[in-house]
Amino acid sequence: AGQILGFCFPGCFSIQGPKHVQGREQGSLTVQCHYSPQWTNYQKWWCRGRHWRTCHILVQTRGSEQEEKQGRVSIVDDQRDHSFTVTMEKLQRDDMDTYWCGIKKSGTDLGTRVRVTVYPGKDFLVCTRRPCAQDGTGCSLGSGCSCLSAATWLLLRTLLSPWCHLGGGGSVETIPGK
Repeated sequence: AGQILGFCFPGCFSIQGPKHVQGREQGSLTVQCHYSPQWTNYQKWWCRGRHWRTCHILVQTRGSEQEEKQGRVSIVDDQRDHSFTVTMEKLQRDDMDTYWCGIKKSGTDLGTRVRVTVYPGKDFLVCTRRPCAQDGTGCSLGSGCSCLSAATWLLLRTLLSPWCHLGGGGSVETIPGK
């Protein structure tokens, strides 16, 4: 976490978090960042911005386990687990950006980068007009028109993409969900 082409952001071995998180528009997402025990009583923060040194701190702890909240963003430090959790609520499309989990200390703060993706809030169904066979084994996801929720479709498309595709003449259609 925090290492790109051999370059290590300040603190990349002292604080770690997910590289990417995603949530649905109008929903919420949580990010859990872990830190080394020596940073237990230090302030933790969550900031937004592409560049580490110029990001804008949205919320920060006071060095305790008390939850802090600013607008739609909250942060809480679990000092026994050496981790802190950031929650972003009522997600908006323009929340999609680069964020940083960080620890305030003298000198240069510690931090690790987290990319946040927000996908459309209205659920929709993805309908395939042909069955989808896995690598000629005869295993299929359905026949005729198979409808899956958008989240399920994205998951299956990711997991099965090397084997599963719509054959000649196949089509995919999205229709509004409930």
